[in-house]
Amino acid sequence: MQAEQLHEAIERRLALTGQRYTSTRRQVVDAMATLGHPATTPEIVARAGSIPQSSVYRTIALLIDAAVLVKVPGHDVHGRVELAEDLTGHHHHLVCSTCGAVNDIAVTARLEHALAEAAAAVAELGYDVTGHRFDLIGVCPNCRVEPQA
Repeated sequence: MQAEQLHEAIERRLALTGQRYTSTRRQVVDAMATLGHPATTPEIVARAGSIPQSSVYRTIALLIDAAVLVKVPGHDVHGRVELAEDLTGHHHHLVCSTCGAVNDIAVTARLEHALAEAAAAVAELGYDVTGHRFDLIGVCPNCRVEPQA
């Protein structure tokens, strides 16, 4: 989705909840879009520039309530958020078990098909499956220690 289309979609979504798309909210969304990965609040504060940290926290909470942002579980103590998949496209995550970094990845059609089959099997148990999340956990290149030759 192009940047302007993204902002228009978010403006419509916020209007449905009786909220305006203020410049602060737009700056937080821009920060999320430029970061390009599930981000912690300190990362968003650093990228959003002059917005006070307290305003960023409030804005994140409001954007989560409006389904613009979603929480992304990590492997550390930091909470992360990202733009909702219906705004950015379906993807999965690589999670570093050492530093907690979370990065987006696209997966193959074959894996998506296997996940859809698994969801169908669960639906046979009476669940109403509305989506799926697939996270691969490992050690990122920055944390991996290569043996010295």
